[in-house]
Amino acid sequence: MCVLFLGFRAHPEHDVVLAANRDEFHARPTREMHFWDDLPDILAGRDLQSGGTWLGVTRSGRFAAITNFRDPAAQRGDAQSRGALVVEFLLGDGAPHAFTESLRPRAGAFNGFNLIVGTRREAAYFASLTGESRVLAPGVYGLSNHLLDTPWPKLVQGKGAFTKLLESHPLPEPEAFFQMLRSDQGAPDAELPDTGVGLEMERMLAPLFIEDARRPPHYGTRSSSVVTFSKTGEVRFWERSYLPGTEPRQVERSFRTLDASLE
Repeated sequence: MCVLFLGFRAHPEHDVVLAANRDEFHARPTREMHFWDDLPDILAGRDLQSGGTWLGVTRSGRFAAITNFRDPAAQRGDAQSRGALVVEFLLGDGAPHAFTESLRPRAGAFNGFNLIVGTRREAAYFASLTGESRVLAPGVYGLSNHLLDTPWPKLVQGKGAFTKLLESHPLPEPEAFFQMLRSDQGAPDAELPDTGVGLEMERMLAPLFIEDARRPPHYGTRSSSVVTFSKTGEVRFWERSYLPGTEPRQVERSFRTLDASLE
């Protein structure tokens, strides 16, 4: 995944509101969001190449999302799958911060990543680059392919729009979040980060929504997701998938969490 926004206990009706875009090569095999056949507690899309996921929730009320840290010079071909970390947390029953603390001694086995994990009561963040592991206070957060709340133009733009949506009571319909995630606004060259991919690629990656380049290798925003955990125990997950030359496809799932400690 390449950009996500999280409202954690930042809305009077929802403990968790999450909106995210996954950018990936279109050739990478993927299955859309579903309850997994082999792990039926997990609701998530699935990377069919590595078997993991980039964003998921569980019937027990856990959620997790991961982004890659953009540093092509540091990429290793023998690294373990980062998407497996999302699955590991979702299958567990420990506290979010305890999980991120457990990553410190083994983060080097993976290429660079940022991970947010949580329940409706606690959320935590881990950055493999720095080894930072911390509990997230109630608030609004933005994460892309650098550290949490790094002020890249698209993160600043998206976080501002996301925060405005969270100020509405009741919460806006998911279409409002999908439209926010669909922004193709770029940024002046002087404001772009230098992550080692070259200026032309930085320009392409600057918007929240990345259109397919129309030439090999085909890369762009594959899907957008909106997730909410209401204070009454309802979890809702919308996913909209994009494939060049076709209409977007949307799936939606909802369920009552098995978390017995709802306030």
